[in-house]
Amino acid sequence: MQPAHPSGPWPVALSIAGSDSGGGAGIQADLRAFSALGVFGATALTCVTAQNPGGVSAVGAIDPDLVAAQIDAVADAFPVAAAKTGMLFSAAIMDAVAGALVRRRIPSVVVDPVMVAASGAPLLAPDGLAAMTGRIVPLARVVTPNLDEAALLLGRPVGAADDLRDVARDLARRLGVAAIVKGGHRPGARIANVLCDGASVEVFEASRAEGPSPHGAGCTFSAAIAAGLARGLPLAAAAREAVAYVETAFRGARNAGAHRLLDPFAAWSR
Repeated sequence: MQPAHPSGPWPVALSIAGSDSGGGAGIQADLRAFSALGVFGATALTCVTAQNPGGVSAVGAIDPDLVAAQIDAVADAFPVAAAKTGMLFSAAIMDAVAGALVRRRIPSVVVDPVMVAASGAPLLAPDGLAAMTGRIVPLARVVTPNLDEAALLLGRPVGAADDLRDVARDLARRLGVAAIVKGGHRPGARIANVLCDGASVEVFEASRAEGPSPHGAGCTFSAAIAAGLARGLPLAAAAREAVAYVETAFRGARNAGAHRLLDPFAAWSR
């Protein structure tokens, strides 16, 4: 892929997500992806986490009214062209976010249904799943679950033998919005990411990079889609660009101490 070269006014994208103190995921990853792909990134923080690539040791939720106030403050100043949601944590925060998205008429919402950290730590309160499907997902332009999240959203297991095209169709039908199912958790040299917009299905493949898989890929992917939509790309084109962007970030990954981290600017450095 070629890096975006912005000119004229910056498109603005908003990340509504949690903070990762380790810097690999959450709003930190989102802002880097926005910058790399030519959009100005704003944030509305939902949670503060104490975490690093090895795990999450503490979560502190932001007051829902303050979450909504952040969205309002951004929308007062900037023409937000797209938003993405990441870690929303609780039903109360989701209600506040949904109300603000509707009130501010923010278009092209990308919902990354963050439920469990890559380390296995839960990132969704017990009351969160119903609020996710009932309040947040209906506002989405697209939902971007991994296989575990797809199973929770569908209410059934997603097995190794399931065709991802069927999973994406079932999700789009059940949720009433477009869905991109990420196949990175399945083994193999090629990774399939499947988009169903309700009418058609498209598969975007990427080659798997060697070595351990850095965390934060899901956040980076959904942020990259939001960046493409903010720049006016159609959904399929934004998804294609996001797949290529994340593939390049994986190939540029480097070690920091004992942990391997994505390089969100690998396309620039190359």
